[in-house]
Amino acid sequence: MSNRLFQGVVHQMRDAIDRTIGVIDETSAIIACSDLGRVGEISNVINAESFSATDTFVSGDYTYKPFGSRPHAEYILFVSGNDEQAEKFASLLAVSLSSIKQYYDEKYDRGNFVKNIILDNILPGDIYLKARELHFNNDVSRVVLLIRVSTRTDISTFDIVQNLFPDKAKDFVININENDIALVKEVKSNIDSTNLEKLARSIVDTLGSEFYTPATVGIGTVVEGIKDLARSFKEAQVALEVGKVFDTEKTICSYDNLGIARLIYQLPTTLCEMFLREIFKKSSIDALDQETLFTIQRFFENNLNVSETSRKLFVHRNTLVYRLEKIKRLTGLDLREFDDAIVFKVALMVKKYLQANPVKY
Repeated sequence: MSNRLFQGVVHQMRDAIDRTIGVIDETSAIIACSDLGRVGEISNVINAESFSATDTFVSGDYTYKPFGSRPHAEYILFVSGNDEQAEKFASLLAVSLSSIKQYYDEKYDRGNFVKNIILDNILPGDIYLKARELHFNNDVSRVVLLIRVSTRTDISTFDIVQNLFPDKAKDFVININENDIALVKEVKSNIDSTNLEKLARSIVDTLGSEFYTPATVGIGTVVEGIKDLARSFKEAQVALEVGKVFDTEKTICSYDNLGIARLIYQLPTTLCEMFLREIFKKSSIDALDQETLFTIQRFFENNLNVSETSRKLFVHRNTLVYRLEKIKRLTGLDLREFDDAIVFKVALMVKKYLQANPVKY
């Protein structure tokens, strides 16, 4: 559709500007031109690096200006001539075509429609009206996966993910910011959470192993209809933030599997601080040294089993019992008792949460 859109504008401009005008896409093909005979021609001047330019540039007898609505240019406009007038024409026409393309996308593009839904940029009452206008299928199940890239690279993560999910009628890849990309994926209504995690794993592995781009993925819940896509997106955001606090080693975080961490994340910090003060009346949790905290962690991992924990720590059973007695004297909590162990486990998570100070959604 962009080809016809640009060709219409270029055709109208042909009489006003007595120069050859054209538009080149990312495949280096001329998709619109005032000289109709050149449409479809492959430019030998434009390459992948040309689209990373931000200003006008001159090559031979033509002036070029990249433009587009993505983080990087999608198109390059060219005007015959390498004088100052050609540069002005190129700049003005690039702005005009970019604005027209943006307006068209907002009005007719399904991807932009989905982006407005998940970012709450569209009124709830307008969602179904717009969906009917765009012939958007509302009777399917979808889930939002939020892909976060920790370090910026020369490779476009957006393009990689889009190539992994090329069916633009069912799957929508949306650029949120320089680090986050949302994948709105059509799925079966009864899809298992393990299958969603496998899907997320394939994305992480592809980005990491093939393109050396480390990433984490947050998975929202599966929703019916388009109106709840915003909720699934927010859940994916929460999953990433909670995972960053409580499961720092995980690269896949599912909202369904956050457990008690999700509850702690939703608590006010003042309530968390009050909880720690009330639990550790005898002594602050900060009084526990790293060795003691490590022992506690291993004790929890081995389901409060003294014998198994002592074996894993390579210490005598009596040594571990002594350490547990020491913790009881300092905190008043006996970790061999299930109720006390639960309280202590929650307290450790609350402390970790307060130290991380995560972003709330």
